[in-house]
Amino acid sequence: MNFGAVPTVGVTDLKDDDFLLDVREDEEWQAGHAEGALHLPMSEFVARYGELTEAAPQDGRVHVICRSGGRSAQVAMYLNQQGVEAVNVAGGMEAWQATGRPVVTDAGEPGAVV
Repeated sequence: MNFGAVPTVGVTDLKDDDFLLDVREDEEWQAGHAEGALHLPMSEFVARYGELTEAAPQDGRVHVICRSGGRSAQVAMYLNQQGVEAVNVAGGMEAWQATGRPVVTDAGEPGAVV
């Protein structure tokens, strides 16, 4: 699949209040995630799409993240086709962690990217 048409941003371009959608699977999320992100696994994404439309800012864009950038690019492409302004976060949670951004568990403890 060609992701060249998917708008992409780097982790360092994200602001603290940007809306972040994590599309990794449950076990990846539980190991560690960005605080405040909305979690909708890619495998359940279409079925749970309404949760995104309720949570996403009406006039802002959705920053989609996965482990390394492949799944999030697919979801960002889908969202753009649905008329939602979405961008792929290049490098995913691996880049997030590498730049020193916090990774937490649901309990607020330090987490890990798996």
